[in-house]
Amino acid sequence: MLRTVTRTWIARPHGASRPLQLLTRVLTAVVLIPIVLLLVLRAPTPIVAMVAALVALLAVQEFLKLSEAYGIKPMRWPTFLFVGVFFVLMAVSAGQDTPLLSSASFASAAVFAAAIAPFVFLTIGMRRANLSTAFPAALVSSAAFAYIALPLAFLVQLREQWSGAFLLLYLLILVWAGDISAYFVGRGLGRHLMSPRVSPKKTWEGAAASLAASMILGVVLYDHATGISSALLRWGLIERRGGMFGLDKPELLPVLLLSAAINIAAQCGDLVESLIKRGADVKDSGALLPGHGGMLDRIDALLFAAPVLWYYAVWRVMQ
Repeated sequence: MLRTVTRTWIARPHGASRPLQLLTRVLTAVVLIPIVLLLVLRAPTPIVAMVAALVALLAVQEFLKLSEAYGIKPMRWPTFLFVGVFFVLMAVSAGQDTPLLSSASFASAAVFAAAIAPFVFLTIGMRRANLSTAFPAALVSSAAFAYIALPLAFLVQLREQWSGAFLLLYLLILVWAGDISAYFVGRGLGRHLMSPRVSPKKTWEGAAASLAASMILGVVLYDHATGISSALLRWGLIERRGGMFGLDKPELLPVLLLSAAINIAAQCGDLVESLIKRGADVKDSGALLPGHGGMLDRIDALLFAAPVLWYYAVWRVMQ
């Protein structure tokens, strides 16, 4: 039975469909990447918060849809409202504190919101005619906030840090490079499956290539951080507060460890989303992005990687 499911899952498209799928994937990335980079580098933090809110709501919608395959009747509008209000408050409070104070305020708000979410959704569940559906629905809504909204909020708060634009650029490049390396090396050289039940296409060879690419690029980016920041400043893509100015260049070992931690977290995020989709018996979380699937498919790695970089940024500010 498992062998049959696995074969169906990894079946490759025939004829011209495979090159067409790859072309569609590349074209979508070509359109989206400049927009994302412009938002990360230049947009004011409140705008970044609102865009993150939109991404979060789209991903939450897909997550709640996936939960239906588990026999759960989700609370859509209460979940959307809870997530939306959280990001609106972030947008309103952006830029009002120093990086250290803003990090402390955000951490307090995030912990409070995550703690109160189950009580809010369970209270709303009392209104349901079938009370047996209340607890699973409240659990899924709370998980949607913790799994999707909070990590995206970490990205917004990172933008508030000193050199926040560069940190986000570093994070995105590492995640993208790791994903691309795993995809092509895994397809071309992959022989040893990493987790055939969860993600039959992922191999240890692809995972190793992903880790190596992230670590190498991480070192290159930090080694040339001042030059990159200066170029971005000349082109008007960042403000001086958003670059690496005034910061000492870190030693090699911390950069390697940080890059490795981000890559491992990103790969775990990808596997976790695959687990959710496998349980729901679907290939993609949605069809919003041609060639890429749904919004959740595109941000799954960031959801695990963003908190890692946020903790590093806060630790650096506290030194």
